[in-house]
Amino acid sequence: MITRRESIRNYDPDKKVDEVILKRIATAGQMAPSAANRQPWKILIVSSQEMLNAIRPCYRALWFQEAPHILIVCGDRNHAWKRSFDDYNSIETDLTIAMDHMILAAEYEEIGTCWIAAFNPDILRKELNLKESEIIYAITPLGYQKEGFTKKAHKERKHFDEVVKFI
Repeated sequence: MITRRESIRNYDPDKKVDEVILKRIATAGQMAPSAANRQPWKILIVSSQEMLNAIRPCYRALWFQEAPHILIVCGDRNHAWKRSFDDYNSIETDLTIAMDHMILAAEYEEIGTCWIAAFNPDILRKELNLKESEIIYAITPLGYQKEGFTKKAHKERKHFDEVVKFI
């Protein structure tokens, strides 16, 4: 259930996620809505040891280094929808929705994730050979937790009435 989702900072490096499950998670991103249905994203799932070693320096936390897979959501500004009134570009919104769909799909599959924005984009840009118009919006490790890990019993959130108003 969605209420059990939390940012996981504990991964078993020896327990890979089956490719069928990874594809279901990626499909959730592929099916996400986007402005004017432009779908300006690329969904990259890094699993090869060579590429993992190349991109892991973008975020130094030990738990990130141990994740068996890294999901990267990037997209091309030039393919995203622009609002005519003020040139607002929907790229970040579109990529956010895709990432959120995949994180929730991973939770459904009992795969841990942790939305990361504090990565070094220059390292990823270089290793992924991205065009200048492409941005890396967010990354997350994907994996199972080490034996003995338990999720928090209580999630800190503002009270429902503080954030939801029926008007």
